[in-house]
Amino acid sequence: MAGRLVPTPPSERQSLEQERDELTVSLTADHRELEETPPQTRTRREFLVWRIRRVELRLATIEATLAAIRAETR
Repeated sequence: MAGRLVPTPPSERQSLEQERDELTVSLTADHRELEETPPQTRTRREFLVWRIRRVELRLATIEATLAAIRAETR
């Protein structure tokens, strides 16, 4: 098939930036849900706190990796 271009895969930086953006949206939704979840639903609240912490750790890892990538390109 002549004339069809094959899309290039995203770079590591682009992939990390996309994941960071998606996780930020997810984190906002989780915080909102945690605020709206009644204290009586302890199991759900504990799960949300755990998931928020996991996402925060992943975001920190992504930011550190992106900083390293930026430092290499300078």
